[in-house]
Amino acid sequence: MSRRGMLGLSGLGLGLGLASLYGFSTSAEAQVLTSEMRAALTPQQIVDHILEGNRRFVAGTPKSRDWLAEQKGTAQGQHPAAIFLSCVDSRAPVEVVCDFGIGQAFNARVAGNAVNDDILGSMEFATAVAGAKVVMVMGHTACGAIKGAIDGARLGNLTLLLARFQNAIQETEFSGERTGSNPAFVDAVAKTHVTMSLDLIRERSPVLRDLERDGKIKIVGAMYDLESGQVALV
Repeated sequence: MSRRGMLGLSGLGLGLGLASLYGFSTSAEAQVLTSEMRAALTPQQIVDHILEGNRRFVAGTPKSRDWLAEQKGTAQGQHPAAIFLSCVDSRAPVEVVCDFGIGQAFNARVAGNAVNDDILGSMEFATAVAGAKVVMVMGHTACGAIKGAIDGARLGNLTLLLARFQNAIQETEFSGERTGSNPAFVDAVAKTHVTMSLDLIRERSPVLRDLERDGKIKIVGAMYDLESGQVALV
């Protein structure tokens, strides 16, 4: 074989190796994320991979997957790389918009991606116990929970949930109309809520704060744009 051919095969092997390292197959075969694969990744690499997966989603080129094989391959254990806190909105499924397979990420969903004691406990389990290296709070544009909080909506148990967003409403700097009918203000509050949630996580969870301090995890925020499909860090 020629030297050029050998170099070509070497490059192909490197590419396949990197694909395996990130826990994604280059074919339709399932690629289960193992503890060894996750251990080889830094928290920042996992964040980069989340954004890379979203770029594939936006481009309409998600990874081919054998969902049944992934289900069977993870039935006896899981090694997720990240835990997301996202909204219950049906248009913002994190695993889809970031192109994650079965067993690759935890996802805690609650209206308005609100932080509470149960969510914090779930994050502590996902990281300190199960080994995830990234905590990502992901809000989204046109959030109905944020809009309802701005408008003072009241409905059963939802009333208490919406009250969690009042601080974000007050802290949002905005020069336009501060009402739920103004999409720009709703999105501004949603972004403020994400950034304030990061501070709240660090304040109320010494477990997560210490893991981040020691470089074992990253705690980051992001916004998902329902119109463009893009995820951006905040």
